[in-house]
Amino acid sequence: MLELNNLSVRFGGLTAVNAVTLTVGTHDVVGLVGPNGAGKTTLFNAISGLVRPTGGTIRFDRQDVIRTPIYRRARLGIGRTFQIPQPMHELTVRENLVVAQRFGTGRIDDDKIDEILEFTSLADKAHRDAATELALTELKALEVAKALATTPRLLLLDEVLAGLETSGKRRFMGMLKEMHERFGVGIVIIEHDIETINSLCQRVVVLNFGQLIADGTPDAVFNDPEVIRSYTGAAHA
Repeated sequence: MLELNNLSVRFGGLTAVNAVTLTVGTHDVVGLVGPNGAGKTTLFNAISGLVRPTGGTIRFDRQDVIRTPIYRRARLGIGRTFQIPQPMHELTVRENLVVAQRFGTGRIDDDKIDEILEFTSLADKAHRDAATELALTELKALEVAKALATTPRLLLLDEVLAGLETSGKRRFMGMLKEMHERFGVGIVIIEHDIETINSLCQRVVVLNFGQLIADGTPDAVFNDPEVIRSYTGAAHA
């Protein structure tokens, strides 16, 4: 489904993503991890169209999308969330989903919106002001709901569990596990908590200084000496 080949993103003299080659299939749930500043969110920004890569290719369903605008990528099936929830101001929770759905699909499906609101436990909050009347867990759920409203086939989740207390994180993890099967969506999730990655993902990819340094099962990756060095800051041998 998604194919990255030697993808690079540079900002002046800084290389944020360095020649990353990666594939993600329809049925994959992939954890994307690495130290702070490793290039994870920049990689998501390149895939979704927020930044223009300086080298390499991005293909989605074998179609070159590197120059495809954001809305067209959404309509092809690339959805995402953001680290910091971004509700649309002066709109209700439901209206946020309506706008997202129209952006991603070009039409409105009220039944689908109802299903997503129910799935994300936001149905009883559908008419609240999204920017001022939701708790953090609900704002995080709204980020996922908006992404689902675009009818993605690949969903990029950027630290959706960050900042949640234990019970909220547990509920959210249950929702994420079900979402993969229920909505038939491939998932790439940025997350720092190793326990969460072990629970959710069959595969883990590690970035360090913009380079892909490991790709495999959680057990193999988290025991890889290079991955351990990247987190401890130890010098390379």
